[in-house]
Amino acid sequence: MKRFEQIKNLLMSLEGDFVKFYDKGNQAAGTRVRKGMQDIKNLSQEIRIEVQDVKNKEAAKK
Repeated sequence: MKRFEQIKNLLMSLEGDFVKFYDKGNQAAGTRVRKGMQDIKNLSQEIRIEVQDVKNKEAAKK
């Protein structure tokens, strides 16, 4: 669950930049949003691999 919390926290930390970009047209905030979304993508991929590994280890035990 720690990994899930990391994604939630990262997404919530971007909220201000989303508002600045979409509502106020701040281009620098858009760059931060893009970087943050890339970080979320990378973390999500790590979690997917971790889940698959755990799943495979459980299946190997049977």
